[in-house]
Amino acid sequence: MSEAGERRQGIQSVGIGLRVLEVLAAQNGAAALGAIAQASDLSASQAHRYLASLIAAGMARQDTATGRYELGPGALRLGLAALSRMDSFREAAIALTDYVAETGRTVQMGALGPTGPIVVRWIMGTPAISTSLMVGSPLPLLSSATGHVFLAFRPEAATRQMVERETQPQFQPVDVEGLRARVQRDGYSAVRGDLIPGLRATAVPIFDLQGEAVFTATVLATDVFKPEYDDQARQRLIEVCDQITLATGGVRPLL
Repeated sequence: MSEAGERRQGIQSVGIGLRVLEVLAAQNGAAALGAIAQASDLSASQAHRYLASLIAAGMARQDTATGRYELGPGALRLGLAALSRMDSFREAAIALTDYVAETGRTVQMGALGPTGPIVVRWIMGTPAISTSLMVGSPLPLLSSATGHVFLAFRPEAATRQMVERETQPQFQPVDVEGLRARVQRDGYSAVRGDLIPGLRATAVPIFDLQGEAVFTATVLATDVFKPEYDDQARQRLIEVCDQITLATGGVRPLL
């Protein structure tokens, strides 16, 4: 094969690999080889070869118990790197770091991924909070303060599959429309121990220029912080998030 032919073949292979990666990103969780092959317009053997290369590069992983495939840690690092270059992310990180220094409370930033909310930044307060959550951890839509805000301030189509998944019979019943209306009315969501026992969380939206929640800022507190001061911390966080929205050209929606 000529040098030009090898170059074209290499470019084509990269394009197919990226297509397989996009299919993985669009899946609602881990997916079987057959489903990935069909969505990528490849045979099963072709899809398997590309998945093996993506796994070797850390961009995908295979569950040894089920054999299903999903995004790997390398894909998460790429996504977080892209987020960190957004003006709104940088502005939010700076302003929320100042908020943590002012209040001593820990703040978690969230974004909405293809399969649900995800933690994209931790800004630890004093004293530090120890939880199983970390950057990259997924969060439920219907039982976390972060998820409630995305439910309320993103188009219904963006969260429909997540709602369907979390309203299956094995989950606690949720009045989804009532929850959405309450958070839209209040402008925030607060939960107490719903996700992690002993942890109080209040999430506030940061809006983009279309009036949709692009990020959430969630202030976390344990019993070290007296609950009677939560209202003050929440109101200050709302002010900070409104300032971030304004500074990045976002708008608060008229609901």
